[in-house]
Amino acid sequence: MQIEAGALLKNILYPSDLRKLKDSDLEEVCKELRQFIIDIVSVNGGHFAASLGVVELTVALHYALNTPYDQIVFDVGHQAYGHKILTGRREQFHTNRILGGISGFPKREESEYDAFGVGHSSTSISAALGMAVASAYKGETDRQHVAIIGDGALTGGMAFEALNHAGIEKSNLLVILNDNCMSIDPNVGALKEYLTSITTSKSYNKFRDELISILAKISKNGPDAYGWAKKIEQSIKGTLLKNANLFESLNFRYFGPVDGHDVTKLAKTIEDLKNINGPKLLHVVTVKGKGYSLAEKDQTKWHAPGLFDKITGEIKKTTHDKPQPLKYQDVFGHTLVELAEANDKIMGITPAMPSGSSMNIMMNAMPNRAFDVGIAEQHAVTFSAGLATQGLVPFCNIYSSFMQRAYDQVIHDVALQKLNVVFCLDRAGLVGADGPTHHGAYDISFMRCVPNLIIGAPMNEEELRNMMYTAQLDNIGPFVIRYPRGNGVMPDWKRPFKALPIGKGRKLIDGEEVAILTFGHVGNEAAKAIIDLNAEGIYPSHYDIRFVKPLDEELLHEVFQKFNKVITVEDGVLPGGFGSAILEFMSNHNYQAQVIRLGIPDEIVEHGEQKELWRLCNYDAEAIVNECKKLSKTQPTQFQVG
Repeated sequence: MQIEAGALLKNILYPSDLRKLKDSDLEEVCKELRQFIIDIVSVNGGHFAASLGVVELTVALHYALNTPYDQIVFDVGHQAYGHKILTGRREQFHTNRILGGISGFPKREESEYDAFGVGHSSTSISAALGMAVASAYKGETDRQHVAIIGDGALTGGMAFEALNHAGIEKSNLLVILNDNCMSIDPNVGALKEYLTSITTSKSYNKFRDELISILAKISKNGPDAYGWAKKIEQSIKGTLLKNANLFESLNFRYFGPVDGHDVTKLAKTIEDLKNINGPKLLHVVTVKGKGYSLAEKDQTKWHAPGLFDKITGEIKKTTHDKPQPLKYQDVFGHTLVELAEANDKIMGITPAMPSGSSMNIMMNAMPNRAFDVGIAEQHAVTFSAGLATQGLVPFCNIYSSFMQRAYDQVIHDVALQKLNVVFCLDRAGLVGADGPTHHGAYDISFMRCVPNLIIGAPMNEEELRNMMYTAQLDNIGPFVIRYPRGNGVMPDWKRPFKALPIGKGRKLIDGEEVAILTFGHVGNEAAKAIIDLNAEGIYPSHYDIRFVKPLDEELLHEVFQKFNKVITVEDGVLPGGFGSAILEFMSNHNYQAQVIRLGIPDEIVEHGEQKELWRLCNYDAEAIVNECKKLSKTQPTQFQVG
């Protein structure tokens, strides 16, 4: 279905076209842009509420700035759909997040208007500061650099590190604080309360309406006039707000809060701020989901709702003839509560992903034992370590790709001290449409080399429950459990708990000629493949290894004593991963076999549906069938590795 842009929007291919319009046209542009986003996302899916909330800000920025010479850096990038539509990608926007289409996040190789590739939180200020310092060094004194960061992303420690550095630089940096009290879930912490106190100060709000334009004009008259204005600015703000402004204590000129949905005033404000040198922060108050009433009322639900009827708001669900398995994350959430009811030492921790990880189930059931610590993965890990020193058993649930940000804390604060922290890595493997910034591709490799860790991956929901049960037993030590995004395979998943022997796998099928070794959920692809292979008279063995650290050496001795043709399958990167662990075992024990490793290749995997990416990376059921057929026809004469 072809979706048409509005009368003004259809003539805007690039920001240069937008800047030809009168400022009186901007409100209509915003209406058309917002409607275009609603029309496309309702039928194609994607992130939704975040981009609706910054329509006016996006239009104002591209209207007031000379992009792409002036550079805009979005934080995370969920909110960049309007930006993409205005920067040459309107006709391709229907391919957003589809295999071979445009990315759901800003991406440097996609457009010169995407100044910095993003996907994870709290990076924008650091990147924009680096660009600003580079421009100053090159003498590009007229070039503007803007970081757009939400109040949720501002809870990340990296954002404060960047603010601290930016305050001592003279670079031309504008930080726009998009304050909507939301990340994906409602924001938490002292920063939220501080921003609320600013936005509710009536005296200050009246004062700041005149401040920006006055400063912009007076700063042109020389350093003495500017210094005089700055002293007045600081003293009046300090009196009206009763406390020193946090941002000004870091040497930022603070302006705001301003209405983030008044596009004309926003454009004028940004135009004025271009004339003020040095680091500045503009506090913009917006409503996530603005312009779509249901998204305004339930911003978490409408962060990325999938396909929906834009008129009724009904979110479309795929119908099935039989009951479908729960998502792994929901099995985790319900199981954690079940375990915590029996073990009062269990605590739950997540860095700003309570609904995404289903930690909200425990937060609702046991609010004093489950914590959302904000977008702060490093803190989440060390906070968990602190809990563990006092005899508690923290279940620290972090997306696999986000765990990359807390690697030092895993090593230094948990593994070295052998603390009983249970890391539950959600979204392990290829996640689908969110693409390379969110793929949980590397955790097997970077966790496997750390001493004292136990690393397991369940093949199904029952195994996930049993690993969680085992991990909370006494004196287990650091325990990593990885599981994928999406549904499991067992509608009847809630079965009695069983303690698993650490480092022990299981033989699922006793076959001949070829052994298939799998780690985690991908074992279900092998099970499908074996059904097809049996129909063709090929009968491989199937081993669910369960633990990549420690390995089940007894089981592996059985494999290599019986088979000289082996296939390993994993949903992690091949370098240093599960297959590598099998090769190391084989080499250490002087076995010789023809080994084919299937998994994520040593390259960046783009976005697409999960099954499309499994096929692309050659480790789905079809790929396993093909490799098994090849092996069944070969007669290895020496050690071979594929």
